[in-house]
Amino acid sequence: MPKRADERAARRAEIAQYCRKFVLSQTAVTLCEAASAGQEAFLLEVFRAEMAQREANRRRRLLGRAGFPAYKTFAGFERSAVKLPTTLAWSDVETGTFLVDHRNLVLYGPVGTGKSHCALAIGYAACERGLDVRWFTVTDLIMRLSAAKRAGTADRLLRDLQRADLILLDEWGYVPVDHEGAQLLFRVIADSYEARSLVITTNLEFSKWGSVFTDEQMTAAIIDRLAHHGHLLIFEGESYRMKNALMRQR
Repeated sequence: MPKRADERAARRAEIAQYCRKFVLSQTAVTLCEAASAGQEAFLLEVFRAEMAQREANRRRRLLGRAGFPAYKTFAGFERSAVKLPTTLAWSDVETGTFLVDHRNLVLYGPVGTGKSHCALAIGYAACERGLDVRWFTVTDLIMRLSAAKRAGTADRLLRDLQRADLILLDEWGYVPVDHEGAQLLFRVIADSYEARSLVITTNLEFSKWGSVFTDEQMTAAIIDRLAHHGHLLIFEGESYRMKNALMRQR
């Protein structure tokens, strides 16, 4: 009898937790006092199923809002060609522990060495954990910000970015940025400093970023904010696409 009483008490405690999560009164817990053990267990299963469905729906919404161009995970990802700093472990990257204290990752290396794959896998895993993620190429983000500024809606777009837990910026430095674009991008970097994590993929070393953003002072301010709470991951090796190109096959 004591064991059954303990089991029912545990079920009611869990039901009470679900009521709080669903923003319900504790009436369901009160009704359990007059219910049979089977009825009580059934109610708990209903609550568990409802919570699982809500979490699945939320993950779908997060994935849709993230704007990923492709589905990528760490399954099969080749880690041996990536050099991590001593301050970071693969477990931090894959489980997203670096997001807790808003650290940044800069993924640096030649074209085709897996930087975008890694960034996408980080973003997808973050969505699966219920985090709000945004994915952009740098060119696309600047175009959106410039269009929003002309339309008078830049603040609205920036507020949306501020709600994100993680922003992924792909192809950093691939295309030169004009002064206005650099200012808008700096606003995103500055707003994110110590507020959310950024993951950037680039094939340019820091010393060459000034040639892309045309403003050395602004470039220095961007690097300063990214590096203060950031880690540099170096990707090496031959381009995966070139290695597997049809043109190279006999």
